[in-house]
Amino acid sequence: MILVIVESPAKAKTINKYLGTEYKVLASMGHVRDLPAKSGSIDPENNFEMKWEKSTSRAKTLKEIEHAVEKSDKIVLATDPDREGEAISWHLFELLNKKKSKNFERVVFNAVTKDKVLDAINNPRSIDSDLVEAYKARRSLDYLIGFKISPILWTKLSGVKSAGRVQSVALKIICEREIEIENFKSQRYWSITSSMSAKNGQNFTASLVSINENKLNKFDIKSEKRSKIDYQ
Repeated sequence: MILVIVESPAKAKTINKYLGTEYKVLASMGHVRDLPAKSGSIDPENNFEMKWEKSTSRAKTLKEIEHAVEKSDKIVLATDPDREGEAISWHLFELLNKKKSKNFERVVFNAVTKDKVLDAINNPRSIDSDLVEAYKARRSLDYLIGFKISPILWTKLSGVKSAGRVQSVALKIICEREIEIENFKSQRYWSITSSMSAKNGQNFTASLVSINENKLNKFDIKSEKRSKIDYQ
């Protein structure tokens, strides 16, 4: 038997129809392993070593998959073709390949059609380590920023929900932009343009951009009077 593991039950049901009776398709129901929500799950002093644990909400699913692996000659990891999907395949491989005796393959497809699925099955590849490392970096930032900073904010600022690798940076950008808006001082300036005609009779508009090979900056002409005196 060949075991195919996808992420969602809906995909599993559809793909099961495309493959022959020698295949069995199961769903992982998303991520099957994660960092424990406690201090020490990532060690920055030891090359950011990460300690993983099985997801308790996926215990029943994992048990079914492990049972199917024992009866399978080959396991095909067919999770989504993105960073998170690659991570799920990597986690499954780490959990299921304990005896190092099973043949694992990684396949990806961008559409759940019979042609795309069969083509992917016939063209397997190895797990993309770059995508897995990208996932680890994302998860590390989520953990180190959110897990460490959020409790501090809860004690210092009332009503604060959490900090995070995306929301905290986005908030900083918004605050900086708001400060720029509050400190903005309007300035009037003039530009010089002229309606002209080419030799072929085509009309066009020209703008003054330099004087004596010196670039004309936006605020160089500060008054209408100066534009007439200096540049005409």
